[in-house]
Amino acid sequence: MQISHRAQNIEPFYVMEVAKAASELGRKVALSDSPMVFLNIGEPDFTAPPLVQAAAERAIQRGNSQYTQATGLPELRERISAWYSSRYRVNVPASRIVVTAGASAALQLACLALINAGDEVLMPDPSYPCNRHFVSAADGRAVLLPTTAEQRFQLSADQVQAAWGPQTRGVLLASPSNPTGSSIDPDELRRIHGVVKEHGGITLVDEIYLPLSYDARYGQTALAFDENIISINSFSKYFNMTGWRLGWLVVPEPLVPVIERLAQNLFICPSTIAQHAALACFEPDSIALYEARRAEFKARRDYFVPALQNLGLDVPVMPDGAFYAWADCSAVCKRLGIKDSWDFAFAVMQQAHVAVTPGRDFGTDQTAKFVRFSTASSMEQLQTAIARLQKMLA
Repeated sequence: MQISHRAQNIEPFYVMEVAKAASELGRKVALSDSPMVFLNIGEPDFTAPPLVQAAAERAIQRGNSQYTQATGLPELRERISAWYSSRYRVNVPASRIVVTAGASAALQLACLALINAGDEVLMPDPSYPCNRHFVSAADGRAVLLPTTAEQRFQLSADQVQAAWGPQTRGVLLASPSNPTGSSIDPDELRRIHGVVKEHGGITLVDEIYLPLSYDARYGQTALAFDENIISINSFSKYFNMTGWRLGWLVVPEPLVPVIERLAQNLFICPSTIAQHAALACFEPDSIALYEARRAEFKARRDYFVPALQNLGLDVPVMPDGAFYAWADCSAVCKRLGIKDSWDFAFAVMQQAHVAVTPGRDFGTDQTAKFVRFSTASSMEQLQTAIARLQKMLA
C-alpha cells in the first residue's frame, strides 16, 4: 500500500511512544511497593467540576445530542466572549469565536485555511511537536528557530525579522509554552506581531495554557493587540476537560465563513454533549473551583522546581504558567555515564519507576539535554517522585 508523502513526513509523537513503554512497565509494577509515578503526560489530575458534570447529564437526559452549528452553540460562543471581557478586559465578539473539537481541531482548521503548499511557518525550538505537524499536514513547513533560556525559550522580533524569507507565511507561537511553561513577554510579542504584519503574514498564538498563568505580566491574551491575531484555546487544561475534546478558535471576521466551511466538511460539529457541559464552566462556582485548582498547580510548581534544582536537574527558566518543568539533565547524565535525555528518561522509568518525557519530541537544537516533567499530578505523587529520584541519583 502506498502511503502519502504527507503522512510519511509526520514524525512519531515520542511522548506517546514513551507513554506506552511507561504504561507497560506500570502494569508490571502496579501491585509492588513502588508503583509507577506518571509525570510524562500533560493532563490535569482534576476532573470536570460538579456543575459541568451535571450539565452533561442533563443534556443526555433531555436528548440534547443532535448536531449543532459547525461553529458551535451560539450560547457557548457568547459565554466565551463574556469570559474574555471579564477575565482579560478584551472585547472579543462571539461572531469571531468558533468552537472546535479540541485545540487540535482549531489548529488544523487554522492551518488548512491559511497555509498553502510550500509555505513556511516560524516556530521556536523547543516547542510542542503536534503544532509543527499541523503545519506539515497542510503541506507547509515548520521552520524551528533555536532559542535560549535568556529569551525564555521564545522567539524574538529580531529573530523573526532575520528569518523571514520569500516562503514565510507567518509565526506559530505558544504562550505559555509546552514544554517550558514560559511565556513571551507581552512587549516582545507585540513587536513580533508588528514584524509579521509588515510582511503581510499571520500570527497564530496557542493560548491553551493562558488561564494557568501565575504572573500577571504574562497572563494577558494577544487578542488585545488587534483583530488580526488568531488565538487557539481549549477546555482541556484550565477547565480540566481533556477527554471531552472541546476547544475554540478566535479569528478575524472575514475568516469565520472559511473556517466554518472547512469545519462543516471535516468535523460537522464539536461534541454536542461537551458543548452543553461547557456552558457550566463559566458559572461563578466553577470559576472559583478552577482558581483554587490554579493555586494548587502553582503550589506544585513552587515545590517541584526547587526540588529538581537541588538534585542537579537545572530548570533554567522558572515556568510562569502551565504545569511543566523543562529540566537540563546533561550534568546528571555525564555523572552517571548516560548518553542523553532519551536514555535518561528510560533509566528513570526503569530504576525509579518515574515516567518523564525526553526532549526529543520538542525540537532539535539542544533538546537532547532536556527532559520535561509534568507537574499536573498531585503533590503526593510529586513528592514521591523527588524521593525516588534522590535515591537513584545518589
